[in-house]
Amino acid sequence: MEPKENINIISRETRGKIEKNTELMEHVSNKGIITDLIKKAEYGTPILKLGHGDPKLMITAGIHGDELPPQIAAMWLIEDLNSKINGTLYIIPFAVPNATMKNSRRFKGFDMNRTASKSGFISNKIVNTVKKLEIDALADFHSTKPGSNPGIQSVFCSKKPCYQSYLMAEHVTNHTPSKMICHKEAGTLYKGAIEDECNLAGIPAITCEVVSKNGTVDGKSPEKSYLQMKAYLEYFKAI
Repeated sequence: MEPKENINIISRETRGKIEKNTELMEHVSNKGIITDLIKKAEYGTPILKLGHGDPKLMITAGIHGDELPPQIAAMWLIEDLNSKINGTLYIIPFAVPNATMKNSRRFKGFDMNRTASKSGFISNKIVNTVKKLEIDALADFHSTKPGSNPGIQSVFCSKKPCYQSYLMAEHVTNHTPSKMICHKEAGTLYKGAIEDECNLAGIPAITCEVVSKNGTVDGKSPEKSYLQMKAYLEYFKAI
């Protein structure tokens, strides 16, 4: 029997056993709603709804399964909020459970943060879910390995067509030790990122990065991702 909770599945092809990622599990509790989310991931990509009313916000993590700090931070946030939110918050703590299970950056050979504009991919299904739920803003959380691009704690945003993307990034970078990386227009660097596809659809979005080697948890990287999440929510006075 599927576990009962305010959790739905937005894609079943991505299903995976999160508990097989022992590196991730060392940093989270397997009890209460976290247990429910981990069990639900066996059926596909879980989305948790907290609160009700406006604003309607979304946090996503794990679009790259081997980027562990934001997935850990998302579960910490869920426990700490304990449903106390001003407005509605949707959280996708592991966008691709199968990739998280395997500690893999890709799913079926594809980078899911380059496919959000292509029908049938989980990143595209997330963007379509954002539209269906009439989400007011989204923040997508990642980690970046040292020496890669960007390789630093940062917040990606754009000024067109959603200037609020820039304002959200400005707030997060002002309240965390993150560098803003701003593009004049969404989608100009590469195609298919969840952040860009949301901005192009008129839904303000940012991408937040902390530094950690792929497949591992370096230093205080989950704590840093957690603080970025809180800063995003504080911008909307949701917490």
